[in-house]
Amino acid sequence: MAREIFIDTAECTGCELCADRLPEVFEITREGFSRVHNDSGADTRRIQDVIDNCPAECIHWK
Repeated sequence: MAREIFIDTAECTGCELCADRLPEVFEITREGFSRVHNDSGADTRRIQDVIDNCPAECIHWK
């Protein structure tokens, strides 16, 4: 079973690191928060790298 990405928008600072590093998976909403727009077929190692480097620590695996 594939893992799902969860973003705690209450913790997100909108720094755009995730969208800069992995734009095929993450984007920034008009409200300034990160959101997952496509995680199908994404490299889990690259996603984990984004999770590990998120300064707000708001991105997690479900």
